[in-house]
Amino acid sequence: MTTGGICSGESLHGHIPEDACMPATTLDLRDVPPPERHPKIHDAFEDLEHGEALEIINDHEPKPLFYEFQAEVDAFDADNYEVACQGEGKFVATLPKK
Repeated sequence: MTTGGICSGESLHGHIPEDACMPATTLDLRDVPPPERHPKIHDAFEDLEHGEALEIINDHEPKPLFYEFQAEVDAFDADNYEVACQGEGKFVATLPKK
């Protein structure tokens, strides 16, 4: 069961663009306590170079994180953000850096 997310192995936009950023770092956050997740994500994103992307694996669709990054992180490339459900309790999101 999903909570309003895409859960068929498709990305949010239905396809992955050929010029999409490849993840430089992958964080599996499913076993990280919730209060520690966003700081860990922000730190990893800050360490990326221009044009790289951070891939996160989460136990829920990271909509709040997307809106947080869109509002607070100037280097976040929201237009190329991707998220896909890869089964119950496994959401993979790619956060590209401008």
